Amino acid sequence: MQSDNNRNMIIAIVLSIVVLFGWQFFVAGPQLEQAQKRAEAQQLAQQQATAAATTAAPDQGLATPAAGGSAAAPAAATDTTQAGTFATRDAALAAAARVAIDTPALAGSISLTGARLDDLKLKDYTETVDPQSPIITLLSPAGAPGGYYIESGWAPASGSTTALPDGNSVWSLDGGATSLTVATPVTLRWDNGAGLVFRRTISVDEHYLFTIVQSVENTTAGDVALYPYSRVVRQGTPHVSNFFVQHEGPLGVLGSNNLVSKKYSDVAHDGQNDWTSTTGGWVGIGDKYWATAILSEPGSPLNARFSHSLAGALDIYQTSFVESTPVLVPAGGKAENKTYAFAGAKQTRVIDAYDSTYKFDRLELLIDWGWLHFITRPMFELLQFLYGILGNFGVAILAVTVFVKALFFPLANRSYASMAAMRRVQPEMKSIQERFKDDRVQQQQAMMELYKKEKINPLAGCWPILIQIPVFFSLYTVLFISLEMRHAPFFGWIVDLAAPDPTNIFTLFGLIPWNPTTLPFVGGLLHLGVWPLLMGVTMWVQMKLNPPPPDPTQAMIFNWMPVIFTFMLGSFPAGLVIYWAWNNLLSVTQQWFIMKRHGAEVDLLGNIAASFRRKPKVEEKAAGKAN
Repeated sequence: MQSDNNRNMIIAIVLSIVVLFGWQFFVAGPQLEQAQKRAEAQQLAQQQATAAATTAAPDQGLATPAAGGSAAAPAAATDTTQAGTFATRDAALAAAARVAIDTPALAGSISLTGARLDDLKLKDYTETVDPQSPIITLLSPAGAPGGYYIESGWAPASGSTTALPDGNSVWSLDGGATSLTVATPVTLRWDNGAGLVFRRTISVDEHYLFTIVQSVENTTAGDVALYPYSRVVRQGTPHVSNFFVQHEGPLGVLGSNNLVSKKYSDVAHDGQNDWTSTTGGWVGIGDKYWATAILSEPGSPLNARFSHSLAGALDIYQTSFVESTPVLVPAGGKAENKTYAFAGAKQTRVIDAYDSTYKFDRLELLIDWGWLHFITRPMFELLQFLYGILGNFGVAILAVTVFVKALFFPLANRSYASMAAMRRVQPEMKSIQERFKDDRVQQQQAMMELYKKEKINPLAGCWPILIQIPVFFSLYTVLFISLEMRHAPFFGWIVDLAAPDPTNIFTLFGLIPWNPTTLPFVGGLLHLGVWPLLMGVTMWVQMKLNPPPPDPTQAMIFNWMPVIFTFMLGSFPAGLVIYWAWNNLLSVTQQWFIMKRHGAEVDLLGNIAASFRRKPKVEEKAAGKAN
């Protein structure tokens, strides 16, 4: 029984840790996020009212082109359009002439002021499950609410006074194409009036990759050295999930530096972070399902920077790089530079194709598969494969659960067989405890001899639960981060496997018109739908396969664990709750047959019935003994 207690204690510790983390991230976390949303809304309203009076551009410095060299650290292209200048996005769009973007995946425009990619929507994705809801807006002009844009340009060498295009320069169309499509690139032109003509040719594929070729024509009598740069600028701190499963914020892959990533709060605290890469790379900003990135040609050395500045009280974030080797434009000649920009949905297949086609350095890391990536990515691939066969991601999750059960069947078989053997020798264990109740050492030795004789592993019962935790976590990661799961339906009322079960017992499943989740402190626990209830019932039934532990504290923990998990998983993605309920049902069936096959008495109905019997009070027992 001591080994039984050890096993139960290990399980209780593991489950208690899960509960503690779950409370922190799924109850306290959502309440904190609601408060943060309200504070951000108030801050944004205040900034829109006051920021328009300020016209000075925030300092958005770029990384130094060459560490220790003679080149000056180039300032970013100046821009007098500050966050909060325009009341609406439409007003910001109307403030500059534009070149339309129209592809199968994208709609938007390029601003001729600054030649920026600052208006982009994703045609294939809507804001809600309603197909008539607005499509996702990714990029917005500077000065609009949520300004977010991509820009390329040239930085001067140290001491140079060459006039270069900046964020206020007005470009013109050069050539026949008047809109950017997959088949028709556009070329923009700007003349500095002092012998240099700048052109920017932008093309786009059928998905989310822009190719940007910058060229300079030099009609002066002297050579000109310029440093190409690219940057992503975001005005204002966006709302993030703020959960450890997935990174949201500035990130990049920079040669031997490997993956570099920072939270918005860390960038704001540090001011700036610099990295150097001799083999090129990319930097950008990642959201949960969408991302932007600027990419150098593979092998091009560069200096990269994450930076932060303030416009009034509004945060401005930037990820940028400057190529370390200058482009030399000879007198009477021409030179050019090529970079890329990704702006779109984090589609796994599309990003993998970019890596293989363009030889980018691990652009796949735009998708945060987590520290269990060696399980998470295969889990995703398996789900995708089964979805291709079954046509429903929910059914694919059920099939994956069966596959995982089959994969670990040998281990589960040994585990449940060991549990059955423990049941068979319980009379002998009780006898040993009675004989050596005053000698713990002798009791333990006798127990170990009994285990050895009967070939029992007293900790074997822990393995099914311990193995389930990383699988559960990996599936949760897939459901949380993968775009493919977004708005994926199951059956009935489950129209989005990546969102919680929309039903709620505390509203009588929609009969009472109120939202209990908005209540302070307890609101995070008051979302309890049909599937979480089914999960709790199956978990409770699974625990009733075994008699309650003799220790009252352990018995109490195991009795309340299904209740705690039911409330805690109420706000989890429905796909994960469906997995857990289905897994519990399979586990009950599996354990029943394996233990029956090994001769153990499995009184499931008796254990369930015993749970509803009124237990005598300790005081009543004591009184009976006294009488």
